[in-house]
Amino acid sequence: MLSKPKIVLLWLVFLLSFISLFLSSWIILPAPNMFLLTLAVGAPEVSPWLFLLNSLSLLLSFFYIRRRKIRRLSFIFNLIGLLLCAWVLVNIPLTEIQMDKDMKQGLGANYLEKIPVQIRAKMQTHPFNLVNFFGGIPLEKTRYQKDIIFASPAGVPLKMEVYQPPEVGKYPAVVVIYGGAWQYGNPHANSEFNQYIAHQGYTVFAIDYRHAPKYQFPAQLDDVRTALNFIRKNAAAYEADPERMVLIGRSAGAHLAMLAAYQPDAPPIRAVVNYYGPVNLPGGYKTPPFPDPINTRAVLKAFMGGSLEELPNQYKIASPINYLTHPLPPTLLIYGSRDHLVEARFGRQMYERLDNSGNTAVFLQIPWAEHAFDAVFNGVSNQLALYHTERFLAWALFKQ
Repeated sequence: MLSKPKIVLLWLVFLLSFISLFLSSWIILPAPNMFLLTLAVGAPEVSPWLFLLNSLSLLLSFFYIRRRKIRRLSFIFNLIGLLLCAWVLVNIPLTEIQMDKDMKQGLGANYLEKIPVQIRAKMQTHPFNLVNFFGGIPLEKTRYQKDIIFASPAGVPLKMEVYQPPEVGKYPAVVVIYGGAWQYGNPHANSEFNQYIAHQGYTVFAIDYRHAPKYQFPAQLDDVRTALNFIRKNAAAYEADPERMVLIGRSAGAHLAMLAAYQPDAPPIRAVVNYYGPVNLPGGYKTPPFPDPINTRAVLKAFMGGSLEELPNQYKIASPINYLTHPLPPTLLIYGSRDHLVEARFGRQMYERLDNSGNTAVFLQIPWAEHAFDAVFNGVSNQLALYHTERFLAWALFKQ
């Protein structure tokens, strides 16, 4: 008969096996609500850690669980967890190959040769690096300014943050627009990304905009356009080149970035980067994802001020996919196959429309990734996205 301490240890080890499987299961399970969405976003991004956790739990079960039925169940839990993690890890090199192929297809087989050697030397050397995963992607020193007010529409102060390379100079401008269902967020979001990109040789402007439901479309687009005008007017003060500008957005921010860049009267924009952004609002309203943790229709109603049935024309005007009547800046679209907020099929639809209309576009899809996959900066998906994003930026802004 087992002593009380051994029984406690047995159940602790078994609990670890269960927890390991529970966390790993969100690599494939779709989240039914916003609370569980955090797990669905994070699990694949930390899959190497989860692989180690399942391995440790398996070893502990072998050594410390003596009851056969409990040990067998614990083994099953850990083996399933290991298989789920292995699915991501095995797919990393295959995804690297596919993404490289897609970049060359969109930009040309020799697109990297058009980037100056000194720029290429600063970039990540591998699409995925285990050292960076466990130790973090190195962030070098940059200059940083915050709380820069660029406008006050309706009495709402709109601020921006500016990240600059450590040396004084004149750099291409990268304008970053945060996501948050058009309802929340601030310019400090994704600050690690902004710092990293600034050190690569860009002046990064992280801008703000008014939020729904109090302020509805087109207020957000107006604010982005106001920010672009402010940046162009004051470019010299921030060591930015207004003729070499790229817009980068995430989710709702990607939607605004595309809309701003695609306007017929938009200022000169060299390129747009869209991380999992809505492109077809009527399509998203008619066929929301399942499960639908964010309640897509409610979000769109809050943003637009009504339903698709009530405002069909406004939904059309607010959809980047309807702006393909004139030449557009090159566009990089990055989506996760498991995205249950903005499904990857819309990103592919946008890519196909851009490509068929003669515009330069690249569509990258990450098989295991959910919405907001880059919330884990050194995670699996963000490393792949960052690797190709910095090459796309350099191609658009430095190509010879």
